[in-house]
Amino acid sequence: MTQDRMNGIIIGIFYIVAAVTSVIAVISYEPVLSEQWYMSVANGFKTKVLLGVINDLLLVLTAVGTAVMLFPYLRRWNEQLALGYLCFRFMEAVLIAIGVVSILGLLQLSIHYEANSLASEENLHEIGYMLQAFHRWTSMLGPNFMLGINTALYSYLLFKTGLVPRPLALFGMITAVLVFIAGLLEMFGIVEPLSAAKGLIALPVGVYELSLAVWLIVKGFHKQNLEKLKAC
Repeated sequence: MTQDRMNGIIIGIFYIVAAVTSVIAVISYEPVLSEQWYMSVANGFKTKVLLGVINDLLLVLTAVGTAVMLFPYLRRWNEQLALGYLCFRFMEAVLIAIGVVSILGLLQLSIHYEANSLASEENLHEIGYMLQAFHRWTSMLGPNFMLGINTALYSYLLFKTGLVPRPLALFGMITAVLVFIAGLLEMFGIVEPLSAAKGLIALPVGVYELSLAVWLIVKGFHKQNLEKLKAC
């Protein structure tokens, strides 16, 4: 097995892990993102929330991993666009990590509430709602806006290089626009963060990433176009 073939498999695995961990994180955060977030620990959801945190951290690692692994191939066609992809992918990962901090802040307040160790509960709800809003904005800016931009960039470069089937790369560019639009609609309050409408608009990008992952694991990069790219 060549190094390029192995790299394709690794990138594909990263995409699959990213998809799985992102879903688990969203489900696990439900207790601390609800109206009664302060009761999360008292209701026995501490482990569930921490499981979400671990999955989000894995999501950050896989996001960075895909960027680092893809960059050497994409830069051969257009280094400026490849660097743009790398930067926006890193920004997505950073925003996700910042969102994790807000979740941990909510969990910590819930721990103190359960232990009755808060000096004052006067501003408890205000602080909680602020942290929830903080997480909502980082989720919008990271897995929506930044994801849309970096997906558009790397899909365009994959389309131009022909490293994967061009129809697949074209589908990726379309899904990038859709997830970006989903973020805009949420920003202006047209759709809710976890609504079915937003899910339907953003879902195609997940389908694309999983499709790309399966292709890279099973088929790898197009050998002929890869050799042409290396010869440039």
